[in-house]
Amino acid sequence: MHRVASAGNTSNSVRPRKEKRLTYVLNDADDTKHCAGVNSLAVLKSSATDGCDYLFTGSRDGTLKRWALAEDGATCSATFESHVDWVNDAVLTGSNTLVSCSSDTTVKVWNGLSKGSCIKTFRQHSDYVTSLASAEKNSNVIASAGLGGEVFIWDLEAALTPTSKSGDATEEDCSNGVNGSGSSLPMSRIRPIGSSNNISLQSQSQAYIPVTAKGHKESVYALAMNESGSLLVSGGTEKVVRVWDTRSGSKTMKLKGHTDNIRALLLDSTGRFCISGSSDSMIRLWDLGQQRCVHSYAVHTDSVWSLASTPTFNHVYSGGRDLSLYLTDLSTRESVLLCTKEHPILQLALHDDSIWVATTDSSVHRWPAEVRNPQKVFQRGGSFLAGNLSFSRARVSLEGSTPVPVYKEPSLSIPGTPGIVQHEILNNRRHVLTKDTAGTVKLWEITRGTVIQNYREVSFEKKKEELFEMVSIPAWFTVDTRLGSLAVHLDTPQCFSAEMYSADLNIPGKPEDDKVNLARETLKGLLAHWLTKRKHRFGSQALSNGEAPPGKDVPIRNLTASRIEVDSNADNDAAVYPPFEFSAASPPSIITEGSQSGPWRKKISDLDGTEDEKDMPWWVMDCVMNNRLPPRERTKCSFYLHPCEGSTIQILTQGKLSAPRILRIHKVINYVIEKMVLEKPLDSISSDGTAGAPGGQVTHPTIGGDGLFRTGLKPWQKLKPSIEILCSNQVLSPDMSLATVRDRIIFIRSRVA
Repeated sequence: MHRVASAGNTSNSVRPRKEKRLTYVLNDADDTKHCAGVNSLAVLKSSATDGCDYLFTGSRDGTLKRWALAEDGATCSATFESHVDWVNDAVLTGSNTLVSCSSDTTVKVWNGLSKGSCIKTFRQHSDYVTSLASAEKNSNVIASAGLGGEVFIWDLEAALTPTSKSGDATEEDCSNGVNGSGSSLPMSRIRPIGSSNNISLQSQSQAYIPVTAKGHKESVYALAMNESGSLLVSGGTEKVVRVWDTRSGSKTMKLKGHTDNIRALLLDSTGRFCISGSSDSMIRLWDLGQQRCVHSYAVHTDSVWSLASTPTFNHVYSGGRDLSLYLTDLSTRESVLLCTKEHPILQLALHDDSIWVATTDSSVHRWPAEVRNPQKVFQRGGSFLAGNLSFSRARVSLEGSTPVPVYKEPSLSIPGTPGIVQHEILNNRRHVLTKDTAGTVKLWEITRGTVIQNYREVSFEKKKEELFEMVSIPAWFTVDTRLGSLAVHLDTPQCFSAEMYSADLNIPGKPEDDKVNLARETLKGLLAHWLTKRKHRFGSQALSNGEAPPGKDVPIRNLTASRIEVDSNADNDAAVYPPFEFSAASPPSIITEGSQSGPWRKKISDLDGTEDEKDMPWWVMDCVMNNRLPPRERTKCSFYLHPCEGSTIQILTQGKLSAPRILRIHKVINYVIEKMVLEKPLDSISSDGTAGAPGGQVTHPTIGGDGLFRTGLKPWQKLKPSIEILCSNQVLSPDMSLATVRDRIIFIRSRVA
């Protein structure tokens, strides 16, 4: 374990530090589709008459996508990948600037018309960032808020201005300092702004600090800004709407009326009127000049999560937890149900005469909305008068007067892929069984990142029982499905605890008895492209004892032998064995961080070889480049061999035996045969708990002269001995390992007893 000196301690005491983790996210299907719910929508209108409009979507799978829109379809033209957790909101500002926020606590700025280039990452928030707001006619101002109660107002021009590298950096460039095309981005910092918040550049040696709107004591879920960017409204778990002056960050008023969390907000272009949606199921219209609620609308039967208004601010579209999309006339209080969904509605975005609807499903749909003339919708009939109390709408619903939706089918759909919602790591520690939102059960091989069996719609529990194996392999990785896909986590040193024989992995051309470290070979497979690029850039120096190539600021750790182990059984090269080759068609993404960067995410095929210890954990690079592994726990098992009760066989050994825990029982049988038949064992297992081979290394039992192990035929099968090995009165299978005996027979029996 890496240790660092305790701060302020003049003694030689040290404290452990948790090493950085490496995660890789597996992709099964078309990478141009989202695999989790869509939290954000933003429409970019083309300025050219024959240009293409774009829809930007931000998903719980951690990515944003740009869709080129046509009358009869939408094509994914770019994926923006750098966030390491849910994308919660995204806004467009200026001609092509995209700003996103995430549960990874960051706000990122992108070139919206690029192939995925991230310009800058802001790490000012202390908790999930939930909401953004932009000004339609002031592309320089955006606001961000989150669960930490912080509300920041950003001057984008100042925040994106490159500054000098003096002192410790408090901000990192997005995607480990490299943009989507591979060119380095300048390191920029944040600078302080005076109370007047004049948008003027200060000395480049100073850092930029956004304006802070202080007042929220709890989580903030919603923001909205007027078109000039002079006024900001916010709301959250405190159930009040707060109004801010963006120039100073000062609070101008607080509006009370909702009885539950405020989840959505809108401001008209002048900043006079505000619409709010709440978990109390109510929509409220506020007059900021009068500082009061002028109307309330009981339209929904559950939480209101999203709002969108017509340009005139006379009509509002609303959706939420009740799966319904409504259109309401704010003056006449007349409401109509446009459509119903199968999933709660998370976000809305108007586009010409239509409205885009995003839900907790991975698909996005466009519905007719008559945005230019909403009265056409009401003329179809089926409207009702919205009450002013929340229980009035609920009572109407209970009485059976549920409105009939105007539209049955969307005019256009952008399909997603089903997200994984259930998983089980199998005993062999190479396969993971999953179930997605469509009920499909699949079997993944995580060392190759691919689906090896699609069982369709079957019982997950029954399939899990069918695939059970009586094996015991250390838990060398963990898995979660928060992003809608399999995310495999590797932590040192425990990830290096699992080994298998090459024969069990069916590796051609490799001796059967060679031990293969699963994590090491998986890392080699993941970073094969990176290593090739690195060799191309830096030549043989890229692999020279952990030393960094010329021009790199921070060298790779030059670890001493006391801190690491060299894997002597490995070939010490970059060859990737077939069981560890990752798909080039659907390459996984890695999520990690280094010594000088925050967490970042990128496809393994997009790594360019310049990434070093500043960007990736040192132990990953040391393993892949120098074939070195950190110290690991003991990988041997100790056991005793005694004649079975009633047997006439004499005691063959005295004391405790020791062997690798992956050793098969058939080799123990072979050892017994050698003792009985040959009277001179050729096995290296010793009776004092150490190995008989030079250097104290345990070697595997072999039969001299006939080469049976090399041909794949087990000696006990050739000799057909009438010998069985028993443990706890249970006959052990010859293919069972010592670890399996220990964990699956001895341990289970003692637990039952």
